[in-house]
Amino acid sequence: MRLIKLIVPDDERETVLDVLREENIDRVVTREASERDSSTLVEFPLPTQAVEYVLRELRDAGFDDGRYTVIADAETAKTATYTELEDRFVAGVEEDDSVAHEEIRAKALDMHRNPVTYYAMTVFSAVVAAAGLLLNSAAIVVGAMVIAPQVGSAMMTSVGMALNDRKLIGLGLRSQTGGLAAAIVAAIVLGFALETTGVVPTGLDVANVAQVAQRTSPGLLAFAVAICAGTAGAFGLSTGLSEALVGVMIAAALIPAAAAVGIGVAWGLPAVALGALALLVVNTVTVNLSGFLALGYLGYRPGTWGDDGGRRRFAPVAIALAVLIAVLAVSGLGLVAQVQFDRAVNDAADDTLTEERYGAVELEDLSVEVVGADVLGGQRSVVVTVSKPADRSYPDLPRALANTIEDRTGTSVAVEIIMRDRRAFDPDASALRPNPQLASERAPLTRRAAIPSPPARGA
Repeated sequence: MRLIKLIVPDDERETVLDVLREENIDRVVTREASERDSSTLVEFPLPTQAVEYVLRELRDAGFDDGRYTVIADAETAKTATYTELEDRFVAGVEEDDSVAHEEIRAKALDMHRNPVTYYAMTVFSAVVAAAGLLLNSAAIVVGAMVIAPQVGSAMMTSVGMALNDRKLIGLGLRSQTGGLAAAIVAAIVLGFALETTGVVPTGLDVANVAQVAQRTSPGLLAFAVAICAGTAGAFGLSTGLSEALVGVMIAAALIPAAAAVGIGVAWGLPAVALGALALLVVNTVTVNLSGFLALGYLGYRPGTWGDDGGRRRFAPVAIALAVLIAVLAVSGLGLVAQVQFDRAVNDAADDTLTEERYGAVELEDLSVEVVGADVLGGQRSVVVTVSKPADRSYPDLPRALANTIEDRTGTSVAVEIIMRDRRAFDPDASALRPNPQLASERAPLTRRAAIPSPPARGA
């Protein structure tokens, strides 16, 4: 519930009161509330869902709410018509969970933390995320997402673009850039410290750790996660949901990827670092754009969008959108190419293993490392895990799979096959099969039975 306070000039007082009477809203009017001019203080309680509608009606009637408008929290209200307003806006035909434009801007600004708190929590979350990646622990990675403060900077950027607020756009972009850079540096420092002290074995192949490998390239599923994160953040901010709920989702798309960049740099793995950086950039841009689009869908936009006189005013939003869309487009081309390559590799593996000579081989897992290959001029690699009968071997399978992939994609790849022996036991078949040990025990008995008995006495 909200308590609205308006300073209304006397020449607009009747206009405002007519709107409130028409909407059947109880109000308190205090005359000569301002020392500067002749004006009136008008106060009235509203359900949260009704604030935006009533303020819009007042603006449409000609009231300028930019002079003095306060929207405050209120615990409860008992007026003659407040129950009717609840029935109308909370549980009636005009039910709407969205909050007012002024309120969503204030909520976004409230998410802004002072630099010490923001960067300290970012560093802590990055260190925890990097440790979780190296330990291959999903639980620890989730814990890093809980303490990450990135939701505020992401939502400030989206709200700023939706409302054409230069202050919010600037704060959001600076916080995101600085925070993610701090996260990467923290992960690098942790990685070098672990290597120097020998806490992590020197022979550890971090690129093959499952939690790290999942963050080394932008994929279609990661793109979907970023879209849902930004959209969920916008819906949560505009409907009053808990900041922690949407914060974990946004951090899931950003912090682990930033930690993976630092791990790649610390271990001297350009493919891992560049791949995770590409994922981080794609996710960051996608979170901001999806949040902006979701807010626009919910009706959060300046009232002068598209006016010729407002083009210069909307230049910051246009520039921010152009940069974000350009980055997303470039990253999207790489994403599409990777998705097509992954599909071709999977089809090639299926076709190869369906050949008659590989009929007993079963595919268990397949991973493709493509990030950094084009940039660094390296070779793409495919790691395939299969199971086979223990008494059979397939030394030519890697070459056959590499040839099939090259025919499909036109790209030479390095193929590594991990073969696991598969053994089976059939109790029914073993029951019908003769037991050699029992046969050997019975043979001497047969021979002893053939020995003639001695002659009787007196014969």
